[in-house]
Amino acid sequence: MHFQKHISLLRCPACQSGLLLNDGELECLGTKRAFPIENGIPHLFLPNEWETGKADVTVEVRDFYEKTPFPNYDEFDSVATLVLKSQARRFTRLLDEQVPLGTKILEVGCGTGQLSNFLSIAQRAVFGTDMCLNSLALAEDFRRKNHLSRVSFYQMNLFRPIFGEQTFDLVIANGVLHHTSDPFEGFKSIARLVKKGGYILVGLYNKYGRLMTELRRVIFRASGKRFLFLDPYLSKRSGNDSKTRAWFEDQYYHPYESKHTMREVLKWFDKTGFGFINSIPKNKFMQPFTDKEELFAPTPRVDSLTLAAVEAHTVLTGIREGGLFIMIGQRM
Repeated sequence: MHFQKHISLLRCPACQSGLLLNDGELECLGTKRAFPIENGIPHLFLPNEWETGKADVTVEVRDFYEKTPFPNYDEFDSVATLVLKSQARRFTRLLDEQVPLGTKILEVGCGTGQLSNFLSIAQRAVFGTDMCLNSLALAEDFRRKNHLSRVSFYQMNLFRPIFGEQTFDLVIANGVLHHTSDPFEGFKSIARLVKKGGYILVGLYNKYGRLMTELRRVIFRASGKRFLFLDPYLSKRSGNDSKTRAWFEDQYYHPYESKHTMREVLKWFDKTGFGFINSIPKNKFMQPFTDKEELFAPTPRVDSLTLAAVEAHTVLTGIREGGLFIMIGQRM
């Protein structure tokens, strides 16, 4: 299996010692603690051990996704349909075209693993992690049924990583950190896993771009879901399939989310030794994100006033993707 081939990359989430495969379990070389492997998924999640009184929504968020895995697969999804759907989205198509073959990728908070499975179809080593076993089971089931051999899935708490520092060429955390108690601490935790010269890609809810979603949330809860056509995604889908329900629950009934700004993430980069590379939306006001975008080509930083104008514009443009923005940084 893929994780057996790359077992040297794994670390104990408690003490960061190496792990050994022993009688169907992973054993910590330091403490001899055993971690089970069930249905091909190593269970390496450990809860946070924060000081008394510090808020921790980890278990609450995990329980939410155990009930509603997101994003869900359609009933007849296959490699062919996954490729078609992924390439239909500009961002995922550009990512697939521009991430070199042979790249070692970690997707943190992979959910049901659609992006991890898609990126692994080419010659890349992909590692998908999440704390929700139901989501991971769907990811692993798709991987197994479609004989994808270059991807593996792990249960992990992003605050207690299961990989050594500077392991990956690219770390992706898209739509994840804003569902944690401490997004910056989460960012620092996963940023350590990026190789020198490697990249981190972070997707977060924008403070301004999320305003329309907040308004729809109020309307939906007050109306008993009678105005679902107000959501651009739901308006294009018919019926009450599991994928539609998963989108609705994730957008409008999630137990916890925070909102952030591009200026805030730039400070994260500065504090952790990352240089700014690119963003979606572009950091230049009214500059479009096109099919010719070079995701990993360095983009000059702009002044705070320009960034403020870009973010103000997301009140309108954020409608399409639930107010999500993406920042790409490179470890210096």
